[in-house]
Amino acid sequence: MRGVGHRIIKLATRDAVARIDVRGHALASRRSVGEALSTLSRVKNSKQNSGTLKRIMAEASTWDASQSQADFMRNDRVILVTPEDVVVGDESKENAHQFIQGKTPSGALHRAFSVFLFDKDDRLLLQQRAANKITFPSVWTNTCCSHQLTGQVPDEIDHEAAITSGTCVGAKRAATRKLRHELGIEPSEVPTESIKFLTRLHYCAADQFAENENQPVGGTWGEHEMDYILFAKIDTAGEDLPMKVNAEEIDDAKWVSASELKAMMDPSSGLRWSPWFRIIAERFLHEWWADLDAALTTDKYVDVETIHKVM
Repeated sequence: MRGVGHRIIKLATRDAVARIDVRGHALASRRSVGEALSTLSRVKNSKQNSGTLKRIMAEASTWDASQSQADFMRNDRVILVTPEDVVVGDESKENAHQFIQGKTPSGALHRAFSVFLFDKDDRLLLQQRAANKITFPSVWTNTCCSHQLTGQVPDEIDHEAAITSGTCVGAKRAATRKLRHELGIEPSEVPTESIKFLTRLHYCAADQFAENENQPVGGTWGEHEMDYILFAKIDTAGEDLPMKVNAEEIDDAKWVSASELKAMMDPSSGLRWSPWFRIIAERFLHEWWADLDAALTTDKYVDVETIHKVM
């Protein structure tokens, strides 16, 4: 059966560039499966109101955040899709990201999400991926970018009805899970219902730097993603948002204005950027950012039909 998103736009992109000095941050506290379920159990056994119970139940994830980078690659199962974003199966994160000539030259197309979090002054939170990340280490990128996974509670798989309605709750659940894991941002600070889905991006990019020694035999790592673009905003200054940056995931984080981002992305800065962020920044971000209230509170920029293709 043919899925949604039949209108595909081909765009051009450029190579990414980037590096910056590392600033120290506190290691994020990790919530294990047991801790999450224990929290849920305490709420159930207390006599708190049903609204609180429903919120905690929605936030409690069975995903094990205490794993190593290698464990995440082996154990996380990404959602495989067609170019029309129809779910066709799942694969380990490790296998899906291997670009090997003669075998899997473009990896496996799978779902992902990119969160853009703004503060009350309309500044965007950026992160620099940790130097020890297996894929795309040390590059600067948007607030949080990762993958929806199979086998999760709560479920992270969006079916056609969720996409055509623009609710995309699966992608949003994955986003809150990773905001907590990478940045220590609790779901209460950025609730799932506050996140706005805008559109989808289909792109493919090998890790052009590939500096780490842990490259797959016969090839390199890369991303071939159906990327769900998600916007959110907090009602405080970024510096007042409780955060505990996970040093296993992130080397640096910074709130920036639109003009500051443009300066950072100038080639003269010498900074490296993730390919997905560069595509979004060059093609879409600044239009949405200049009209941020409309982007967040109306459907002016929501496009559930188009899949923007950058290959």
